[in-house]
Amino acid sequence: MDQNVRFQPLISSIQKVALFETKAKLYLIGSNSKETRFRVLEIDRRAPELSIYENPNELEKGDIRKFVQSRSFIRSISAYGVLGFVKFLEGYYLILVTKRTRCAFIGKHIIYTIKDTAMIRVNEASSKQMHPLEQRYVKMFNNVDLNSNFYFSYSYDLTHSLQYNLSAPKFVGTRCDIVKDEPLVWQNRTGEKMTYAFRGVSRERFVWNAFHLKPMRDVVHKDWMLEIIHGFISQSSISIFGRQVYVCLIARRSTRYAGTRFLKRGANFHGDVANEVETEQIVLDGNRMCSFTQLRGSVPSHWSQDVSKMVPKPQIAIDLSDPFGETAGKHYQRLMFHYGAPVIILNLVKTREKRRHESLLSEEMYSTVSYLNQFLPPHLRIRYIDFDMARKSRGTGNVMEKLAKIAETVIQQTGMFYSDDERSQKQTGIVRVNCVDCLDRTNTAQFAIGKCVLAHQLYDLGFLKERKLEFESDCITMLENLYEDHGDTLALQYGGSQLVHRIKTYRKTAVWASQGNDIMQTLSRYYSNTFSDTEKQHSINLFLGYYIPSKAEVNKTLHIWDLETDFYIHNSRFDEIRQISSIPLTQWVSPFVMNCLPAAVSDENRVVKELIKIHSNDAEIIDYYSNFHYDYKLTSFEEHIDYQLSHLSRNLAPAFRSHFSPFEPIRRQQSTALKNPSLTGQSSTSSANSSSSDRSDDESESDEEEKSSNNRNTAPSSSTNSSRAEDPVTLSSMFPMTNDIYGFEIRMPKKADMLKYEKYAEINRICNSTGEPARPSSPHQYNRHAQMNESGGLSIYNNEIIIASVTPEKDIQNDIAIPTVSDESIAIYEKYCMLKHTIMYDFRCDPKILEYVNMFA
Repeated sequence: MDQNVRFQPLISSIQKVALFETKAKLYLIGSNSKETRFRVLEIDRRAPELSIYENPNELEKGDIRKFVQSRSFIRSISAYGVLGFVKFLEGYYLILVTKRTRCAFIGKHIIYTIKDTAMIRVNEASSKQMHPLEQRYVKMFNNVDLNSNFYFSYSYDLTHSLQYNLSAPKFVGTRCDIVKDEPLVWQNRTGEKMTYAFRGVSRERFVWNAFHLKPMRDVVHKDWMLEIIHGFISQSSISIFGRQVYVCLIARRSTRYAGTRFLKRGANFHGDVANEVETEQIVLDGNRMCSFTQLRGSVPSHWSQDVSKMVPKPQIAIDLSDPFGETAGKHYQRLMFHYGAPVIILNLVKTREKRRHESLLSEEMYSTVSYLNQFLPPHLRIRYIDFDMARKSRGTGNVMEKLAKIAETVIQQTGMFYSDDERSQKQTGIVRVNCVDCLDRTNTAQFAIGKCVLAHQLYDLGFLKERKLEFESDCITMLENLYEDHGDTLALQYGGSQLVHRIKTYRKTAVWASQGNDIMQTLSRYYSNTFSDTEKQHSINLFLGYYIPSKAEVNKTLHIWDLETDFYIHNSRFDEIRQISSIPLTQWVSPFVMNCLPAAVSDENRVVKELIKIHSNDAEIIDYYSNFHYDYKLTSFEEHIDYQLSHLSRNLAPAFRSHFSPFEPIRRQQSTALKNPSLTGQSSTSSANSSSSDRSDDESESDEEEKSSNNRNTAPSSSTNSSRAEDPVTLSSMFPMTNDIYGFEIRMPKKADMLKYEKYAEINRICNSTGEPARPSSPHQYNRHAQMNESGGLSIYNNEIIIASVTPEKDIQNDIAIPTVSDESIAIYEKYCMLKHTIMYDFRCDPKILEYVNMFA
């Protein structure tokens, strides 16, 4: 692309919303961040259906003031965006974002998280009595908590990766055909710099309020439609000798075939898999940006687990045979369309078991990939990596080291995205990580890949001499905390609890006391899967619009809670799928996608809704500096100090530092209070590791593996696994006692010792005085020194120190025992004082002196 042509996304002109309510109408007044441009929406509350009218003109502040003063309103609500409208049985509800918090930024684009929402009734009830099931649907809808883990931005498209957002537009208009239409060619032969503003097309797969925005589509201005994603976003920074480099982790949870842990397994007939999350790791340093994208998702086949029996791990069953891999082929073709080739599968499911459980999925996945690869050229085939993580983590096996080798291979094949003012490179391909649940093992594997990727990113930015980062450094500790929060958040959304087997468990650095927490998380997950997952699944289907309640269905008693299964909800076009297609099954990748590989079709053929030529870089619609820096906005002290403490707390942990580089491992103090008091001599690392594998792991081992595992578990743990103890951050851990660090404890001196010290201090004053009485520096000292008059030697009278008639030397000898030195020691000391003269001038040294020198050499 020509360097003289620049593209900037449009900044939404509606970042603040005010709702004014009357009995007959609702008025929504939207404005930009500076409140200089206004738009007005008018909603009729008495209409049976949703009736929205928008004033086509932008208004000024004076016009809005007159508009508000000319009407009498019942109430008003301040908000930051409109999430859409939803209808159950009686009428529509309006959803507004009333509280937001800034959680990250990418360049000059601010990312917010939703902290509170409001749900306002739009239509008045047709009858005085509301339908009895209306409130039940409202309560079920609110079970999807919009106040946690939902994110949005007014200028950055969170549904796409950084690589896609920085690519050049090739087609304009949502109705264009990228296969038949000619793409735009950006060449500026005049050499003049040109800037274009565009409005992008979101990837609807990751837009969680797409169903709620449908009533507003093609009716109101596009800036009214605030799209949100669900998942996880967090940002932290690395201080490289005072220079801040930011690391941002973005996880986008898919809306297709979404659900809970046991109720959504495998894939539907469209190739949409359960538990699909796209995770992007972005490193920012000014205008230089790096990113790497990886994916997690369930095994793309038709399988399930029987949840009718209350057991921790229901039996896995293959529900439908797919000999030609049609479902998996649709899934992998979509990955090639959006990410390019190669598609690398990192399968963490067990392969060797005494009783077949997880190995069914490994065999199914391997056979499907082997079949589909027959119809691809060798350089574009799917790479399949089988890694039995549960078995190889037993004993003294170093799982992280093996995962690091796999991660290095992945990066060499896919590359990563890098962009600055001079050059850019793209990531072609994707690594797809999965286990059975896509939670614990998957998160650890993604962290291992992210650790290797971060080393490559910092190397390309010029901060590292080699592509390698060590554990226990500030940089990796920061990244590990990000992925721990990332895994906990997704586990709570899918499984109902935080991670059970954490990164520290597989690193074998988890403290012994953390096993109790693992047991509690296991019980919490089991309780959630058994009793609350069904209700949560109904809420997700209702929120995403897969199930739409209506009075006609209610009269037939077909409620969502009465459905035996939601199979037909997530396979709505099942009849079309069953029809025989004219395209042969061997052509599971379309020729258009095949011709574009290894590059991603979506990146090379980007489609935008609008494209506007900008004649001034200071135009408000692309003025990111003013949109990012609020010169009139005040930040609360609580918000600022919380942010600072969360980033500085890790540096206040007890540590011995001989350097201040964030890339070098540091040695931290280990707490002995939480270690495992094992009689066999095993450390807390070994005990935590031995219990990290779940119950089914032990039952599924072969006899030979059990013997070798037992032998390994009885061996003492290696010292190479020693690391800092992960204690909770408390005042005692941040500021330890001197006895823990230096071996002694600071205490208040005894009264007798203080008297002796004060006598020595007074003797020093008397000996160094010029004949005048010594004047104390503080009158408080005389009160203490007055007690010395009882022992004689010194007394205080009229604020003067007086030497008593008793011989001072005698009193001092009685109070303090002066050690006696033998004549032999005095002679040795005198010879030592003459040592320099005897060596430099006489060129000799006394043998006794040499004896002492050799003793301490």
